[in-house]
Amino acid sequence: MIGPYVLPDDVFDALAAGAGGRPAVLLLLRARRSRNLLLLRRALDGPCGRAVEPAADLLAGVERVAPEAARPVIDGPAFGTWAARTLRDCPAHHRGGCAGRDLAALAVLAAVRAARPARVTVPVREGRLRLPGLGTVTGLGETPEALVVVEAPAGAEGAPGTSAGSCRVRVLTAAGERVLPRDPSRPGHGWQPVAVLDARHRGLTLRLPLETAAPELPALETASAGPAAWQDLLRQAWELLVDNHPRRAEELAAGLNGIVPLPAPARGVASATSRHAFGTVLTSWPADPERLALTLLHEFQHSKLSALTDLVTLYESGGRPRLYAPWRPDPRPPGGLLQGIYAHLGDLAFWQERSGSRHGPAQADAAWRLAQTRAHVERGLTEAASHVRLTALGTRFLERLARTVRDGDREGTGAGGGSGGERLARAVARVQAGDEAVWRLRWAAADDAGTERLAALWRAGRPAGPLPAEDVRAATGAVAGPGPEFGRWAARQRGAERARPAREAADAVLAAPDRAQGWAELAAAAAEEDRPGADVLRTRTELVRDLCVRLTARQPATPPGTAPPRPPDPLALAAWLTDPAAEDGQKTGVSMSQNARSPLAKTSATG
Repeated sequence: MIGPYVLPDDVFDALAAGAGGRPAVLLLLRARRSRNLLLLRRALDGPCGRAVEPAADLLAGVERVAPEAARPVIDGPAFGTWAARTLRDCPAHHRGGCAGRDLAALAVLAAVRAARPARVTVPVREGRLRLPGLGTVTGLGETPEALVVVEAPAGAEGAPGTSAGSCRVRVLTAAGERVLPRDPSRPGHGWQPVAVLDARHRGLTLRLPLETAAPELPALETASAGPAAWQDLLRQAWELLVDNHPRRAEELAAGLNGIVPLPAPARGVASATSRHAFGTVLTSWPADPERLALTLLHEFQHSKLSALTDLVTLYESGGRPRLYAPWRPDPRPPGGLLQGIYAHLGDLAFWQERSGSRHGPAQADAAWRLAQTRAHVERGLTEAASHVRLTALGTRFLERLARTVRDGDREGTGAGGGSGGERLARAVARVQAGDEAVWRLRWAAADDAGTERLAALWRAGRPAGPLPAEDVRAATGAVAGPGPEFGRWAARQRGAERARPAREAADAVLAAPDRAQGWAELAAAAAEEDRPGADVLRTRTELVRDLCVRLTARQPATPPGTAPPRPPDPLALAAWLTDPAAEDGQKTGVSMSQNARSPLAKTSATG
């Protein structure tokens, strides 16, 4: 029976604090199951209904006799993504390629687990028949579909303890018949099973399919890192999580339902979460258990927030559509910004523990990552408070989240106190200021008319007044990071005592105003020296650069025999843009940017 869900205040606050615990995860899981059933009803009532109906009838029949066999399918990695595509993106509806037909592939698993006899037609693509949770039949040629027949012993249907091995599964095509291995977890000729990873430690068990057969998810073969390697890595990661993050491990045991292996990127680890697949982590081979543990924590945060926003509204439309997120090279929508903030709470908890339990270079690296993660979350909170139209619940959510960050800071960063901790904080602040400056040069554009007005006011010696409007461009296609030059500069900051002097950085910018790295160094140096206009150099870098270039290009003619005038100094320009004599509109702009210096001070400023 489907009914309304009430989210208790204490559960909401616990989730906003970053964790929530097992009871909160189970509530989110039940709510997501109800949502998936509602989506199934919509699919049946929509243009794809005829294609969906046979598999839906099979699922309903399994649910009546063996609900424990149907629920993992409805909760599983493939169901939500199938429903989303069928309802929104199906290109064919009643024609042969209708996405609704893929529900049959999911229903096979339920029939096998319940030992329920069934005959369903399942699409075949590129010679492969994918059965989520079971495996993939290969080498089927050009046939567009196959009839899957599940045969079960008499009296086995719905019986407690029924195993998949009690069924006989036949795949019939125009070219002939294939019979799956009696134990479908074992490989066979033309059969690639979905491996189930099993990790147990101190009474907590994590069982996750290594899902390579879901047609709606970007799965691939696991030849480069097979099931045995994944099993060993998960076992070690699970021990780390249970020992050091027991409450979060309980959440993962209750809510995680699968790992989808992704292709390896050129560098690092790629990971993601589909908002439609609660509890499913998509990740490339992480190579070490620490990275896998961190990935599971981070991505499950995304799942929790996606499920929470099914129940509550945290923000409304009307704010800035594209926002700065310091952990991403591209602009993010409001929902993406909130997702990133929340996911990084998992990282924060991870590095908090690591920085306190490690020694030597490993401890120094964990302390750096902890300080950088905290700075990212704080800056994200500032951006959300300033530019997202939060609801009352959204404001409460961010206030509770900010309190978690502050409480963690009071507990210590693991970096050590005194000058060591201060040096680390300064280095992280330099990198973040430089990153934001480079991001703004790449994505933000100042209004031409407004910039020309400022140039005229500067030449006339008058106050700047309100800053002109800005526009953040949308990202298209693949987006790379800020580039190797910035990466090398950022890496040097970890060992640097202080920033390059702001005066030197300003002179370098005048010599090469189109060099983004120079502006990054200037923004970092001005912030560290607490120069007037430092906030504008960081949060409106494109405006200072464009104004500097415009004024340099429009210098008055120089009489013969006299030295040419110096180009306008970017430090002086930035200070002028924040002059106290400016009009009220300008003061408002400064107040928003000052949040970047004290990120948690005004989390509740916007409601």
